[in-house]
Amino acid sequence: MYRPLWSEAILAEVATVLRQHLMLTPEQIERRLRCMKDTFSEASVSFPRELPEALDGIPDPGDRHVLAAAIRGQVNAIVTRNVRHFPHAFIQGYNVVCQSPDEFLIHQFHLNPPQVLEKLDAQHQRYAKAGDK
Repeated sequence: MYRPLWSEAILAEVATVLRQHLMLTPEQIERRLRCMKDTFSEASVSFPRELPEALDGIPDPGDRHVLAAAIRGQVNAIVTRNVRHFPHAFIQGYNVVCQSPDEFLIHQFHLNPPQVLEKLDAQHQRYAKAGDK
């Protein structure tokens, strides 16, 4: 239904969030990132160093690398909680929309309700089993 995409800069931000907000250990973070890379080996994208600098319609220079990765990966959507950091008027010129995780999930549901419900049920069952241990 979708393909994830990330750059090394995005993975570095993921590692920071896992450490600061979820309090994961360096070993847990490394394992998570390794699993992501192994599972989605085609998800990695790179871009020229100058590309983020050219994306001055993104207010926070620290967020420009995300749009650069989206452009190079030819994605349709950036999924983030920081939707306001990606002005619609600017990113639409690159045929990209920005969605919150909830908006993304709802969009996926509208595309294929049975498949999304099946995946959500399976995820819930895995979490329930993990909680029983």
